[in-house]
Amino acid sequence: MRAAERAAVPPIRVGVTPDVKLWSRPWAERRRMVELVADAGIDCMFFADHVSFRIGHGNDGMVTAAALANLHPELGVYLGVYLLPLRHPVPVARQLANLAEMAPGRISFGVGIGGDDRHEVEVCGVDPRTRGRRSDESLDIVLRLLGGETVNHQGEFFSLSQARIIPVPDPPIPTYVGGRSDAAIRRAGRFADGWLGIWCTIEHYETALRLYAETAETERAVPGAAPDVPDHGIQLWVGIGDSREQAAGCVGPELERFYRVPFKAFEKYTPYGTVDDIVDFFLPYLEAGCRHVNMTPCGPDPNEAILAAGEVARRLRQADPLAKATAETVPRGAQHGSEDQ
Repeated sequence: MRAAERAAVPPIRVGVTPDVKLWSRPWAERRRMVELVADAGIDCMFFADHVSFRIGHGNDGMVTAAALANLHPELGVYLGVYLLPLRHPVPVARQLANLAEMAPGRISFGVGIGGDDRHEVEVCGVDPRTRGRRSDESLDIVLRLLGGETVNHQGEFFSLSQARIIPVPDPPIPTYVGGRSDAAIRRAGRFADGWLGIWCTIEHYETALRLYAETAETERAVPGAAPDVPDHGIQLWVGIGDSREQAAGCVGPELERFYRVPFKAFEKYTPYGTVDDIVDFFLPYLEAGCRHVNMTPCGPDPNEAILAAGEVARRLRQADPLAKATAETVPRGAQHGSEDQ
């Protein structure tokens, strides 16, 4: 294979969570927030999906995706992550296909099984002990439908005859699997374009990417080979301020309010400090193979936190070790298409 024909390295992408109070704000303020994200140089907006989290809280991921997709013509929209085992796979495939029509090439589909609140799973009529197996079966069906298949399926949880979804998303929707467990990482290797890490040290991240690669090579469950350069990600809350103390004072209370767990439990997984501190935290993950970073930025001023996240994005793209390493292996003429045409 000529150097110029090697698999393209996906560029570093950076996403942020829009303001959690975004949907309670007037329409004009929603538009201004989304424009701020775009102007800051952010690639996409990402958001969680919950049906009834911690005694009833939540935002439906597909509804949020549709709303954000229509607030801006270019920003990516990343479901990170969608609780697939709480839904039937055929309507999920239909919703994704419709999202792809609204925003072609801008939708990313992250899948998770939920684990922070077992009661949320139970109130949806699902036995929490079956979440992993339901996800495997559902993900297989969703991807086959989005690939244009007419699906006949008899499984543990679903029985389908002549199921079909048209039109097929063009370009295809990239799929990621999130979760810390080995089971989640293997699920990513079997089905997804990459693994989406959360709450993990760099050592755990490196181990996870090796497990993804091994599984993708030996147990791939969807048509076609795994991507030559997997599009792995990491998704973390981030505290940004003029000092580490100020940044911790912003992100710590937000994490504790959301998860109802002391910040100390999250601290070693949470980048906080100045822009330099945040970049230094993420660089080892890029060196390990991470290609996209999703941040929930917390700072003294929400707008300034978004702008700081944009500066983090700019520096991470500049420092991208994989792109630099790839460029160094490609002959100069091949980079410009002037040799061996």
